[in-house]
Amino acid sequence: MSFVQPVSMHEDEGLRQLISDASICKGTKFYKMFIFHHINDLSSYLEERRRHGAAVGFVPTMGALHEGHLSLVDRAKSHTDVVVCSIFVNPAQFNNSADLESYPQTIDEDIYKLEMHGCDVLFLPSVAEMYPDGVAERIDVDLGPVAEKLEGLFRPGHFRGMATIVDKLLAVVNPRCLFMGQKDYQQSLVVKELLDRTRRDVELHIVPTMREPDGLAMSSRNMRLTEGERQQANLIYQCLVSIQAQAGIKPFKIVQKECADLLEKKGIRPEYILLCNADTLEALDDYDRSQPMIALIAVFIGEIRLIDNLVL
Repeated sequence: MSFVQPVSMHEDEGLRQLISDASICKGTKFYKMFIFHHINDLSSYLEERRRHGAAVGFVPTMGALHEGHLSLVDRAKSHTDVVVCSIFVNPAQFNNSADLESYPQTIDEDIYKLEMHGCDVLFLPSVAEMYPDGVAERIDVDLGPVAEKLEGLFRPGHFRGMATIVDKLLAVVNPRCLFMGQKDYQQSLVVKELLDRTRRDVELHIVPTMREPDGLAMSSRNMRLTEGERQQANLIYQCLVSIQAQAGIKPFKIVQKECADLLEKKGIRPEYILLCNADTLEALDDYDRSQPMIALIAVFIGEIRLIDNLVL
């Protein structure tokens, strides 16, 4: 059941005029989550909230929400007054049209989950709303060397497309705080570079990766795994733990080969297994405790590409 929830009586008439939609009731609890489809409506609403002293937190997503996304909403609620989540499957960051077409979309379930976690606002724009001049539009900002490594090599154009939509969304939401997950570690570094280059006054919060009981990092793409593939997918985390545990015991090159052999034996195709400087993502030949380190993995399980990482 859902119905339009009136704005609470203490909020003024100007604010009341700016609400486009609201979906509220799930089970026996009531939540007021406003759903906006248009940039002008959302911007006006948030500006009014800021005028009343509210700090805005922002969680950008592509939907198919899981507990990892919801942990970002929870963190945002603990740091800000108004939590905005966006759901937008951004065509500009897919370099594979088949991947875009098969990306899971579960909007009804997503709305329910956001309501249950007390999200205040959902921004649900169309492609035309975000790209009025066409999806070929790209941001003209130097994203730095960090965008050229790893995912930047294997997914050409991905980070440029991602940075384009993040910059557009930040311009709309104008948050005080931005919340992103550590699972997409390189993405968070690229966004940090974007914020620095564009001089946006936004605090970036990186929230630890949420994992399934067997260690698999939660990901929307996990929905596309078959039962057999899902059983094998926990090997990704096992490899990361092995890389961490072998520090100072074996040379990394040996551990790297052991992980690759294990994955390939199980029919998983590794794209990269790397040890890097955690700040710059410069690849390391071996363990080096004098600098921050992170292990990163990208693999294909069938047609599904999964990534994960572990800070050492």
